[in-house]
Amino acid sequence: MPLLRLLHRVFSFYESEFWLAKKSAIEISYESMFPNWELCYLCKVRVISKKTLREFWLKNNDCEERLKAWHKEAEEATWKTPQQIKVDYPSVSFLADNRVVFNIKGNSYRLIVKINYGFGIVWIRFIGTHAEYDRINALTI
Repeated sequence: MPLLRLLHRVFSFYESEFWLAKKSAIEISYESMFPNWELCYLCKVRVISKKTLREFWLKNNDCEERLKAWHKEAEEATWKTPQQIKVDYPSVSFLADNRVVFNIKGNSYRLIVKINYGFGIVWIRFIGTHAEYDRINALTI
């Protein structure tokens, strides 16, 4: 009989208002610490890496402001589809394997990025002049 009383006390504790209040507080704090990124439709894009852009604009000073502006716009964007990019950048070109080509400074420079739309990550694959772009394979770089 003592075992049954003990089990009854344990189960009644877990059904009590005290435990339910603690349980909901635990769930709320867990969700705020570890959000579900796959369902985050308002999450901003993360650009990897600004260092590549910085190294390029140190060599080519005439595109520094344009690259900084592109970087800022990209990090504030919430791109989940290629169509959303096309709204922001009408002259953009889309390649296979989620690669996107941006024209920088009136098509003087080309920026190739690879985008993971699900996680909101943009990897910079290439930045160069139009002539340098013509010499590379944009699908494999």
